[in-house]
Amino acid sequence: MDLNQYIPSRITIFFRRMFFYLLGEKFYKKLNYDWHQYQNRFDIINKIIKIKSYKKYLEIGCQSDVNFSRIQIDQRIGVDPYDGGTHRMTSDDFFKENKERFDIIFIDGLHEYEQVLRDIKNSVKFLNDNGIIIVHDCLPSKIWHQTIPQTHSSWNGDVWKAIVECRTLENLDTYTCIADHGLGIILNRNNRNRLKLEIKNFKELKFKDYYENHKEFMNTISETDLFNLIENKI
Repeated sequence: MDLNQYIPSRITIFFRRMFFYLLGEKFYKKLNYDWHQYQNRFDIINKIIKIKSYKKYLEIGCQSDVNFSRIQIDQRIGVDPYDGGTHRMTSDDFFKENKERFDIIFIDGLHEYEQVLRDIKNSVKFLNDNGIIIVHDCLPSKIWHQTIPQTHSSWNGDVWKAIVECRTLENLDTYTCIADHGLGIILNRNNRNRLKLEIKNFKELKFKDYYENHKEFMNTISETDLFNLIENKI
């Protein structure tokens, strides 16, 4: 997670981790993603904007405008209750008031399953035809990166669970690009590779489930495949 104001103190993180050691899931294998060898999210977003000639961009979660300030597009709206962007409010409040539609929506707000899923569903309502939703932090490398509450300074949260749920829906075509901590790619169209998973509460998924099935769960694709997808080559 990139929002400094949400990062707890080191002491808080220490005690949370001790608590998790005692009562949490005990699975410590990790995925070996070296994110330094992949493109940054803003480079990928800008390339998509150029390919599709998009005009209107919405960003949810804009800490210090690290990503927002780099987006090259005609119209940008950024929503964050604390810092950056153009609208100082929560995403829930923004979507209640919003009447605009967008070509591309980037979700990087509170990295908890329930909020991410709500942001995705609200974004779909305001997505233009042929638009795209991108979700940051979908591929945690180890259990500490995805615990709720946060137990590590580098935190993806359980965003991945929202992507898994979207993978089971008929009307959302969902992928995860292996770049910049995992970029969820959501297209508002029939699901081309629907995940058939018998589960009622996605919140109950474990990191072990993700680790053992992450390619299938997340429908992972390379950066090359992503741009081929955007250009309708696959």
